[in-house]
Amino acid sequence: MGLIHTMHALEVLFAFASVIAGAVATLAGFGIGSILTPLLAWNTGTRMAVAVIAIPHFAATLVRFWIVRRSVDRGVLLQFGLASAVGGLIGATLHAQLHSAALSLVFGSLLVFAGFMGMTGLTRKMRFDGKGAWIAGVASGGFGGLVGNQGGIRSAALMGFNLSKESLIATATAIGVIVDLVRLPVYFASQFYLLVSSWRWMLIGCIGVLLGTWIGMRFLRGISENVFRPLLGAFILALGIYMLFPHVDL
Repeated sequence: MGLIHTMHALEVLFAFASVIAGAVATLAGFGIGSILTPLLAWNTGTRMAVAVIAIPHFAATLVRFWIVRRSVDRGVLLQFGLASAVGGLIGATLHAQLHSAALSLVFGSLLVFAGFMGMTGLTRKMRFDGKGAWIAGVASGGFGGLVGNQGGIRSAALMGFNLSKESLIATATAIGVIVDLVRLPVYFASQFYLLVSSWRWMLIGCIGVLLGTWIGMRFLRGISENVFRPLLGAFILALGIYMLFPHVDL
């Protein structure tokens, strides 16, 4: 009975977090994987959590893409999206070969980096130009395939192009869809039965992030970035430290 109550409590917490993650991603352009993967990893391990969260991540990103599709820069999408797709395929292939402990270290390190950059405001100053932007494109896709954490690096890389704010957000969202389309078949090929058995987590996650996306689009656009981004950065930093903590020799 205790295990059943624990599972129900975790499902309720996961559902609530999914709504928050969907709303956060609408405002920041990333956050679904960063928030939900550590939470689900309590129950499934990091390797499985990355693959499961890819489903609600794809659902929410696809919906956001449909809403902002008219602002996508097709030239950047074609070139940068290809680089990200290559990286995503490489990352997803490596994901299938690594154990949860190794993925937890990578994922936790990325969260600590992204959280620190966001909390201190350095994210807005980070940008890549020229070849660095294309390398960052491959890297963002690679991390997306490996541990599902890609949005911050991708957005920073796209700042190296002459895009308006609306076009940058829309193009980044479209590239996120491409990376998801590349990595999902690899996840299913390597963990099919485990993913099918996790259908409840996928369903809860999808409903939650879609509701959160709607809330973000409808109600949260007016929140000041000067308040929102440091708080989000601090939260992601805390999640990253949690992911690393079991591997730190105290």
